[in-house]
Amino acid sequence: MERVELEESDDDFDYGGVEIEEEEVEDDLEIEEEDFETAMRRVRDIEVEEEKNKQASTQAVGGKKPELVDDFVRNFLLKMNLMSTLDAFQNEWHEKIANGEIKRDSVGTVPDIYARNQELENKVVVFGQELDKARVIADKARSTWDKFRKERDFHRMHHRRVAQEKNTLTKDLKRLRDHIAKYEPTLSGLEHKYTLAMKEKAMAKLQCDRLQARVDTLETQLKSIPPPTRSGGEMLGTADGMRTAKKDKTSNKSAVLPPDERENPYIGVDLSVQEVEKFEQKKSFKAHVGTIGCVAVHPRKQVVATGSDDSTWKMWSIPNGDLIMAGDGHKDWVGGLDFHPRGSHLATASGDGTVKLWDFSRSSCTATYTEHSQAVWSVAFHDMGDFLVSGSMDHSCKMWDVNTGKCRATLRGHVDSVNYVTFQPFSNNICTCSGDKTVSLWDARSGLCIQTFYGHLNSCNNVSFNLRGDQIVSTDADGGVRVWDVRMVQGRLELDAGPMAANCARFDRSGKRLVVAGEDKVIRVYSADEGGLVGTLEGHDDSVQSIAFDAQGQYLVSAGGDHTFRLWC
Repeated sequence: MERVELEESDDDFDYGGVEIEEEEVEDDLEIEEEDFETAMRRVRDIEVEEEKNKQASTQAVGGKKPELVDDFVRNFLLKMNLMSTLDAFQNEWHEKIANGEIKRDSVGTVPDIYARNQELENKVVVFGQELDKARVIADKARSTWDKFRKERDFHRMHHRRVAQEKNTLTKDLKRLRDHIAKYEPTLSGLEHKYTLAMKEKAMAKLQCDRLQARVDTLETQLKSIPPPTRSGGEMLGTADGMRTAKKDKTSNKSAVLPPDERENPYIGVDLSVQEVEKFEQKKSFKAHVGTIGCVAVHPRKQVVATGSDDSTWKMWSIPNGDLIMAGDGHKDWVGGLDFHPRGSHLATASGDGTVKLWDFSRSSCTATYTEHSQAVWSVAFHDMGDFLVSGSMDHSCKMWDVNTGKCRATLRGHVDSVNYVTFQPFSNNICTCSGDKTVSLWDARSGLCIQTFYGHLNSCNNVSFNLRGDQIVSTDADGGVRVWDVRMVQGRLELDAGPMAANCARFDRSGKRLVVAGEDKVIRVYSADEGGLVGTLEGHDDSVQSIAFDAQGQYLVSAGGDHTFRLWC
């Protein structure tokens, strides 16, 4: 290098000093003076650092650092545990390097494809594991989907069923609306009649009070007059004494229940089966202006009695349908009636809480029983005719002595209205059904409950025996019909006459056919042995409320809400 010397200039320029900041001075003081070798080392260190950073970035982007051939062979032999081969390789390798036969730069490195293949193989293994997990998840998702699909099908089917039930209820509601619309004029007329009747009753009460006051005045005057005497000194009886004598003259002794050892004459007798399913409607009679709630057949003559919501009862000859007799002494609907076993009297039960006894020979009411506190639903005679039993809404059943007109026993045990009563044929047992869903059997002598039958799911409407007295049939408001074995004290048969109420059920004379009157205008005939439906009788325009067979089993009488009774044979 040439040394350059600076000569002083001839110009007169004044070079001023440059102010050095204090921080720069401190930084310059910290910098050590470096020679040429130190600067070169620093440059090499920087290059090495940059090479490392480059290799690191290359490894981060492309994978692992390329491996030298000798290191690759050595690592492979170590991995495979080929120690003898490794020793021979190292001896030969170092010997050739020492002799200059092999140069490292010419050998090169192991291509990255092998490392890349190894990395891909590892990824394949990982992806295989993830695929297995995905298959498991897919299987679970498939099972979940199947479950959801089944639930969807179930809910869809349930929705369709609910829609069908809704349509059925809509039709029933429409029919009920039409049914109610038919009754609105009748109800208006009845309301008008009730208003007039109440006015007449009030006028009659005033007239009765006036007459009673006049009678009291006359009796007071009569008592003030001294009684006349006969020639022998015997006094004539007063009016009260005459009435007492008359009462004593007409009074009778109390009736006595027959012994329990009586044998039913129908036990062991095989009667012919009445093929009721083949009956046809012969005649229909418009009998009342209100619903006919009960019907009974005379035990000896071709006569039918009907009781209606119009507060009257009527007797008709059949098959002509001529009106024989009518009674209008009740103040409310007539819910039950029954003929005396000899056919000389008729007992009726009414919503006015009374039971009346009508004598056909006198054509008048001979007795009125008023001890029930609420409406009376049903009445039934004992087979001897001396006792009458009634069931009322006051939860009680009463047994009346027909001879004395007194209540001989009150049967209590039901917790709801007693809807129907009947005597077991040729015995002293009374059967009742109630709104508390039970059927009970009572001993008329002791007034105690013998047995209670459970099984109905709604209020019991009607109960009846077969002629042998060993089976009971009962109906309820859900259309359920059950047959009970009295001797085994258990249910023998269960039928479904629904979905509407079953109002009445009767056995035929043989006990092999069971006839059920329904709220849906249909009379169903079942086999009492197997329980199968064998036929139906259709013809009523409204609900069938009551049915009855004649004593000889030749025909069936039905009555219902269409104000008619019909003859089937």
